[in-house]
Amino acid sequence: MKQSRGSWLVSILVLLSVPRTANSQDTGEQILRLVQTISMPNVKGRLDHMDVDVKGRRLFVAGLENGTLEVVDLESGKWIRSLSGFKKPQGVLYVEQLNKLFVASGDDAMLRVFRGDTLDLLDSIQLEPGPNRVAYEPHIKLVYVGYGGKDAGKDYGEIGIIDARNDKRIGDIKVAAHPSELLLDEAGTTLFVFSSIANKLQVVDTSKRQVVSTWKVSSERPGDAAFEEPTSRLFIGTRTPPEMIVMDSQSGKELTHLPTAEGMDGVYFDNRRKRIYVSGGRELPAGFVYVYQQKGGDHYDSVGKIATRAGAGTSFWSSPLDRYYVAAPANGTQDAAILVYAPWE
Repeated sequence: MKQSRGSWLVSILVLLSVPRTANSQDTGEQILRLVQTISMPNVKGRLDHMDVDVKGRRLFVAGLENGTLEVVDLESGKWIRSLSGFKKPQGVLYVEQLNKLFVASGDDAMLRVFRGDTLDLLDSIQLEPGPNRVAYEPHIKLVYVGYGGKDAGKDYGEIGIIDARNDKRIGDIKVAAHPSELLLDEAGTTLFVFSSIANKLQVVDTSKRQVVSTWKVSSERPGDAAFEEPTSRLFIGTRTPPEMIVMDSQSGKELTHLPTAEGMDGVYFDNRRKRIYVSGGRELPAGFVYVYQQKGGDHYDSVGKIATRAGAGTSFWSSPLDRYYVAAPANGTQDAAILVYAPWE
């Protein structure tokens, strides 16, 4: 009887101790759960940006060092196609309403346009060296693409304006340096341009095609960001030091600084759950996703740290599919892969 009672007491104590000893990585694995690993054989080197065809359940992945665009079937969970002929492909943009896929490649200074369903090449738009980030304005059907800076031998960067209906370049906007991130508001009237080299955020009035505000980012190398328009909050990932900064998009005031993943290369906002996901690990022996919870006002908590894979820097959040994708490059024992995570409440 005494032994039974003692065992019962030990069991209760163990159960009570679990939440007290749970660490952030345990919590993170409950917040984001790995539900699928999609192998991409023969894809070598660093992987860069992604976009998704929601209706067709396809994920497009820039194979930066492989010189390819990889196509993954999310329905079957299989890699299905590789498009070659790029030199440093980076920015990827799928526009369902136009049935077009735009791919920016830095070293050949091109923005290529493919038919969305068949992936046949429609157009090649010659720009200047360094095309990287792309953003789409659906109201008047414009594509913005960042390039220039030191890649083009210039002390400033540019945002090219492309008419997405006829694939013609119709203008440029001069900015401080090569753009590392482009974010548009819903109306398409304000474009946020981040420059990692210059440690700046510039606000562009798209109707005037001019920079109207320039704000310094206190930490260095702001490379990726997300925007929550209803609260006027920008979530900025920096690399030196690795931080997630919350900024007021109306004033440029920095409100919160939280530690984040080293080798940061992706920042996304989950509007449904009010969470920020920051991925990092580029060129590092370990990769992680940091998760932050927005708790009203300007209060943010770090609520999870999920281990991914070595070198896995870039990521992509699809709100319609409710999935988070992390691009993991090949290593000595594993093929390149897309790690698919499902968020949990």
